[in-house]
Amino acid sequence: MNDYTAEQVQIKAYFIQERGYWRPWTETVLRHNPAFLKHYAAYAGYPARHGPLSPRMVELIYIALDASATHLFAAGLRTHLGFARKLGVTPAEIFEVFHLVACQGLNHVYDAVAILAEESGLEAGSALSAGQRVRIQRYFHEIPPFIEQIARLDKAYLDVLLDFLEEGGAMQSKGLAPTERLLIEIALAACFTGFNANMLRVRIRGALNLGVTRAEILQAIQLGAHLSIHGTALGATEFEEI
Repeated sequence: MNDYTAEQVQIKAYFIQERGYWRPWTETVLRHNPAFLKHYAAYAGYPARHGPLSPRMVELIYIALDASATHLFAAGLRTHLGFARKLGVTPAEIFEVFHLVACQGLNHVYDAVAILAEESGLEAGSALSAGQRVRIQRYFHEIPPFIEQIARLDKAYLDVLLDFLEEGGAMQSKGLAPTERLLIEIALAACFTGFNANMLRVRIRGALNLGVTRAEILQAIQLGAHLSIHGTALGATEFEEI
């Protein structure tokens, strides 16, 4: 049995209440720096519990952040998949989140193409067909300059890209709403593990145009900050082993 002080007993109970789990690394931190664990629980728990997003939406965002190729935190992913299923999230919704995660890598293609266009002196202009414009407007809720540049550099690639981006749309009748997709993409673009200012602006504009509130967007942004605790978890685990 753990020989806890009265303060440590209270902190452990508070942490589980706020975060919904207890792990070996939290046990290590509780023994060596209980005040840190207490304040972390309050800091990390705040955006999950305060704001207009539903618990279901919060878990979908956590799933995206932990599954992202910029983070790949399996333990957290398992935890939040479990919470999501208890809240009634369907497999179709979860796999639509995974689709958004797979699309995240394109954000830096867009940035790199913009740099290539600038440095190589690509002339301004449009190579988009009417059909492409409809598809782009439907997906991005605007015609971003980087899409125009991709069309001028490699129009066939743009068609393949749009096909892949739209793949998740076939599941929307039983999956995520367009506003939910945008909130997840905002969280992915805002998180420190894969921050992308250009896509963040595009997705915030799209969300605002669809009626998503500033408070909802802010909460989606806030949810990603405390993923940095996974570095602390790694440190505490290694510390315990030595």
